Parts: sequence; C-alpha cells; structure tokens
Amino acid sequence: MRIIAGSARGRRFDAPAGMDTRPTLDRVKESLFGILQFDIPGSSVLDLFSGSGNLGLEAASRGAKRVICNDRSRECAEQIQKNAALLGLQDRVKVYCLDYAACIDRLRYEGTCFDFVFLDAPYADGTAAMAAEKIFSSGILKEGGRVIVEHAKSLPPAVGSVLADMTDRRNYGACAISVYKRKKAVAPEERD
Repeated sequence: MRIIAGSARGRRFDAPAGMDTRPTLDRVKESLFGILQFDIPGSSVLDLFSGSGNLGLEAASRGAKRVICNDRSRECAEQIQKNAALLGLQDRVKVYCLDYAACIDRLRYEGTCFDFVFLDAPYADGTAAMAAEKIFSSGILKEGGRVIVEHAKSLPPAVGSVLADMTDRRNYGACAISVYKRKKAVAPEERD
C-alpha cells in the first residue's frame, strides 16, 4: 500500500499479514480524497475500523492536524503505530485498540470531536450502520462533520439517525462509498 498525496506522497507501508483486513483500493481512496481534499488540512479525523491505517494515514499526510486510528486487533494497532512512524506521521496519529463502540464511548468521555469519520467495517453484518448511528448520537461529530462509509454496492448502510443527511454515494465496481453529513440539531422550541 502507498500514500497517494501530501507530505508522505508515494511512500509505501505495510498491512497486517493475513486476510482479516480489506484495505481500501487506491482508486477508491483517490476518489474519496478528491472529494474531501480541500477540507482535510487542519481537520480532525477518526478512522474507526482502521486495519492498516490506510485512510487515517492518508488524511494525516494530506494535512489533518489530528488523526485517531482505531482497530480492535492488537496486530493491526501495532502495525498502524509502525506505519505512522515509518511515514513520519506519528506526531499527528494516535492509535487505539478498542471495539468500535468502546472507542466511541471513550472519545465521547474525553470530549473529542471530529470533522471526518471513516467507517470501513465488515460489509455484510450491519456494523457500519450501527457505528454511524452511534457516532451521530454520541456527539463526537462536529456540526457539518461527515461520516464516510465504505460498503458493498449491493448493501448500502441504512443509517436512521435524524442528524444524518446522506449527501453523496459513489460506486466503484462491487464497492461503494456513502457520505453522511451531520445536520444542525433543532432545539425543541424550533420544532413547532
């Protein structure tokens, strides 16, 4: 795998051994960051199902000021730490090794908020939709912040949060990306 643009452009890094991770394809990653490119510099990013750190490291290379990469696999978390150091991004990348729900709870407790959250969860089990709903309800996504979900084209996530507004969906062969933006919360007195 490689970093496409930014301070670590063209540099290669490793994925954990085995088939437990499914790194985002370069063409998908390039398109995704083409959509976000002007909003990434200075932003805060959460890569919740990080695997190798592919998306979070790309964001850090492109100027995100703070990136949290999380993966429940210790092997993945250790590889992300190594990759961040290899790419010279360790000052902007923090790594957690938690279940996604525990990670969201910890970030909420810490009062951490994000401009972008990347979700590349297992495709078939509905985890992405559950994680997205928890993100929207937890308060860790800034108003106007975006949740980007990679999923099978045939299995788009059904995100039911009233704060989520799907703004974009793009297909890349068998996979797709859906972008959800956090709406402004409406005060009870404004609802009438």
